[in-house]
Amino acid sequence: MKILVSKEATKLLIAASGTGGHVFPAIAVAEKLSGYKIEWLGVPDRLESKLVPKEYPLHLIRVGGFQGKPGLGTLKTIGGLIKGIFQVRKLLKQGKFDAVFSTGGYISAPAILAGYSLGLPVLLHESNALPGKVTRSLSPFCTKVAVGFVETSKYLPRAKTIYLGTPCRQQFLTPEPLDLPISKDSPLIVVVGGSQGAVALNQMIRECVGTWLDAGVTIVHIVGGANDPTEKIEHPQYIVLPFYDNMAGLFQRADLAISRAGAATLNELMITRTPSILVPYPYAAEDHQYYNANVLAGANAALLFRQESLTAQFLATEVLNLLENPQRRESMASNASSLGVINSADLLADLIGESVNTRLRSMQPIHSQKGAEG
Repeated sequence: MKILVSKEATKLLIAASGTGGHVFPAIAVAEKLSGYKIEWLGVPDRLESKLVPKEYPLHLIRVGGFQGKPGLGTLKTIGGLIKGIFQVRKLLKQGKFDAVFSTGGYISAPAILAGYSLGLPVLLHESNALPGKVTRSLSPFCTKVAVGFVETSKYLPRAKTIYLGTPCRQQFLTPEPLDLPISKDSPLIVVVGGSQGAVALNQMIRECVGTWLDAGVTIVHIVGGANDPTEKIEHPQYIVLPFYDNMAGLFQRADLAISRAGAATLNELMITRTPSILVPYPYAAEDHQYYNANVLAGANAALLFRQESLTAQFLATEVLNLLENPQRRESMASNASSLGVINSADLLADLIGESVNTRLRSMQPIHSQKGAEG
């Protein structure tokens, strides 16, 4: 990383809230910013309250997104946004912050606008191939917008974009042993539906399980807390878990992953070189999971299927075809790896440092040269 040329301790406000897809990349960047004083901006009762390390003071404001058709709810959201902007402005001024960094989502709107209004460097990271509404609207107010996919820049014509990939948690970058009863000789399928919108995918997987078990495959099925099936399939090679902490180890060991197409999960698959079958959540905002999955499919790093056109019989057969073709899976793994940026967190940390340095240098007084003249 580049050396930071700044005052005694650079102070950074990180705005990252809501889901692991927003919070985990921000934590990965924060861990690279040694010597910084970092504080966090979030929303009450969201994931950041559990995930943000204790060494980062957490400030909470209430802010929501614009949902559905305009109406009374829209006015309430606008009012909350305006209030949030003034709250963040006050926080930035009183705390004497040097910069703002956000990973998108609702919380980024007041953070971006407050930082911009005070003339601070504002750095934004967008992990999705199709940027969210906040990113598309407010990216022109950012000093730089780092994007996780090359394709993202075309949706942000008024922004200063730079492709840096998406930061990944450290455990995905180093070998992680598994504590699950998986034979080293058995092919492994890892299924990641997630806790939201995975009921249909989970049911389809259960219809395929018998076929795969007959072929000697081990399946680790992460069903999500709300989707634990009432009808159990009892088999030592079918492991059903609501959640699992060591997803890094699972992806590293997997011969194939079947997954939704959230940006964070796809980034983890790219970093771990895991070939995948992607079934985007059909009700994701603006169908953004399809755009994510299409990047990998276009690079022959994954197979992409729409949920509405996919059947259990077809999926079962397609998986077996892949497992019987190691050359194809290795090609998919290599292509997936080429899309991932292993040092993304370092690159983003450098970008933040460069932006802060540029501002600090512009604030330095120009000393008179009279004593050197004549």
